[in-house]
Amino acid sequence: MTTTARQPREQAPSRPRAAKFRRDHTVNWWLTAAVAVLSLTILVPLYFTVVTALKTPAEAGTFSLPTSWEWGNFADAWAKVDYAHAALNSAIITVAAIVLTLLTNTFVAYAVARNMDKKFFRFLYFFFLAMMFVPFTVIMLPIAKQMGFLGLDNQVGLVLLYMILGLGTNLFIAIGFIKSIPPSLEEAARIDGAGTWRVFWKVIFPLMAPINATIAILTALWAWNDFLLPLIILTDQSSQTIPLAQYVFQSQFTSNYPMAFASYLMAMAPILIVYVFAQKWVVGGVMRGAVK
Repeated sequence: MTTTARQPREQAPSRPRAAKFRRDHTVNWWLTAAVAVLSLTILVPLYFTVVTALKTPAEAGTFSLPTSWEWGNFADAWAKVDYAHAALNSAIITVAAIVLTLLTNTFVAYAVARNMDKKFFRFLYFFFLAMMFVPFTVIMLPIAKQMGFLGLDNQVGLVLLYMILGLGTNLFIAIGFIKSIPPSLEEAARIDGAGTWRVFWKVIFPLMAPINATIAILTALWAWNDFLLPLIILTDQSSQTIPLAQYVFQSQFTSNYPMAFASYLMAMAPILIVYVFAQKWVVGGVMRGAVK
């Protein structure tokens, strides 16, 4: 009985990692240049806002760095705008809009997604999507009159409008994601005796965490930064949001640009921080909802 010596396997010559990286990660210089130029449309105004907020009124209006850093502009803007009160109002409205949107829009999306074979639900789907293409200026005055007639020209009415007007976008994002969830999971829950509500809250809603994070962030960005809807709905000055408070402040202190720009930065900072840390959920959630 003869044994054959095992020949050592020849290893293919390994390519240098640097060469492999260059081949697999070719830089598109045209696209990089376009992104760099477009980024200037954001970075240049942001730079101008920051340096102006730290100048004296006499130095405002130029792109040069301030000769003396006036950090007191932020303290003055905080007091003049009544930032703490306005920020509290904005936070209450934003949080309430997020919670109400997640509790309602996701369930509507689930009902429509699982009944798209029925004409009524297909009609609802396209009806809600059509809301995305109606300019707000067209329905602005009717909405203001209707909310005033119903006695909802307050923070409660504003939260309800954020929930209703965002329904089209949220359905578009959520329905595609729900369709990717296997119906067998729901069937298994129903065999165990779960009803529709229990199936949604115990099975579907937890699986929608990525898309719910996207909806929550988009709603937060809209509710916190919105100016026009609070302007036409809120009649009580004590419940004004940060954009409204800044609007009143700007009309009173038009000559003090450093203080005005400091107030803009303070209003932008909270939601900007949220978006910087949560942008991956926004992009990922939109892609999941649009592709699947």
